Amino acid sequence: AAGGLNPSRRPGMAEAGMVEGQAPAPAKEGAELAAVIGATVPTGFELTAAEEVQEKLGSASRISRDRGKIYFEVPARGLPQVHRLRSVDNLFVVVQEFKDYQFKENKEDALKDLEDLVKTLPWTNPLKVWELNNSLKKKKTKRKKHNLQSTASKEKLNNDGEEEGTDEQDASKQEDCAQNAAGVEPVSEQDTEEPEGVPSRNREEEEDNEQSDAKEELQAGSGSETKAGEGKTGEGDAKVLKFRVTCNRAGDKHSFTSNEAARDFGGAVQEHFQWKADMTNFDVEVLLNIHNNEVVVGIALTEESLHRRNITHFGPTTLRSTLAYGMLRLCDPQPTDIIVDPMCGTGAIPIEGATEWPTCYHIAGDNNPQAVKRAANNICSLLKKNENKESSTSLGIPLDIIQWDICNLPLRTGSVDIIVTDMPFGKRIGSKKKNWDLYPACLMEMGRICTPGTGRAVLLTQDKKCFAKALSRMGHIWRKGQTVWVNVGGLHAAVYLLKRTWERAEEKRSFW
Repeated sequence: AAGGLNPSRRPGMAEAGMVEGQAPAPAKEGAELAAVIGATVPTGFELTAAEEVQEKLGSASRISRDRGKIYFEVPARGLPQVHRLRSVDNLFVVVQEFKDYQFKENKEDALKDLEDLVKTLPWTNPLKVWELNNSLKKKKTKRKKHNLQSTASKEKLNNDGEEEGTDEQDASKQEDCAQNAAGVEPVSEQDTEEPEGVPSRNREEEEDNEQSDAKEELQAGSGSETKAGEGKTGEGDAKVLKFRVTCNRAGDKHSFTSNEAARDFGGAVQEHFQWKADMTNFDVEVLLNIHNNEVVVGIALTEESLHRRNITHFGPTTLRSTLAYGMLRLCDPQPTDIIVDPMCGTGAIPIEGATEWPTCYHIAGDNNPQAVKRAANNICSLLKKNENKESSTSLGIPLDIIQWDICNLPLRTGSVDIIVTDMPFGKRIGSKKKNWDLYPACLMEMGRICTPGTGRAVLLTQDKKCFAKALSRMGHIWRKGQTVWVNVGGLHAAVYLLKRTWERAEEKRSFW
């Protein structure tokens, strides 16, 4: 088989009826088109995402050895539901997957194998899924365009001229990978053993607004009139599709770089389909994911990460909505629970919470007036978006935002069910030194407002040493449950699930 494949039964994919080195069997005439979908998810929250897929789509997922990815099979008509998943960042349809691809040791031979692979891949059904996905996007774009101008002009008024994170739309699509296509200058090499991210939190600070989002979709949708089938696009005046290849490579046993793989694989794709290479204004993005000996070829179904769904006003450390969802899900919110984010920043956690758990009541607060303003603007944008949704009556969202002091919260003792927050890492905001005083004071005050016995907290921090010390001092009111190791913009962080003990916390002066 091409590339020295080792055909063997795939673990955990029996329900998909797929054998190693094969894509799903071609759909028989009249049979339903099925798709194996790959989804990138926040590292550490793969199980959470798999649970969500099982719950909302009824599909079993397989978690990749390459952390931060899950795979599941759905009928192609289920694509709209797939896009509504809250725990996934980017989606792609799998063309073919190889569990144990034998790379040649010589660089030229290894790259030649990858080139030859293109002709042998079963492109037909995945491209049909891509076309279907595009037609769904076009419907959405038409709705967006309709509401665009008014939203954009109101946004400007809301902004009060404050500086926001810059629009790094392309940067967000190019995170942790090298792209190339035939005849295009190589981009900088980014082959890392840990391909999880750029060593800063900038990928979460990108300004995003309806306007650029819709423009992006219109561009990408523009070529989708053309059928992207196997054949060359010669018949009639069919439009030639533009494409790019993005290669994510991890592992130290490869003789080639991700740029070289993308360049040679891209050249073969161009030859095979007679598509035109274009790195920025492309219709089709072909993905080549290489993780040690695991190779997955896919076609992207999202142009930009779904984690940017709720935020229009970004701060210096805006949390990804997908990570916020994972954190909230970890504490299993029940109807009527009161959920507080005492250090809400731009409001990613409470906004995600109010959207997904509308039967709970959410309170957000921060000591920084600028952060409170941004969060309020994000809430306004969300309310406008809800108003604009066709045939929906906007009932508002169960969320309030307040400026307060984290160590002296205006909340009654024992009145809160759940606390979910992203604590200052001491990098962009605060300092590691300040955290030594801040963390114990925070845990004490959180313990006071949280219901003894049933209360729980989910806290994200990268300052793990300081947190562990603070927690050991607060052992009488907080017991550590689960720890999830996550990657936040290249920083190795941890999400801690804490359970509130029955111990009474010391009373504070009453605010009432």
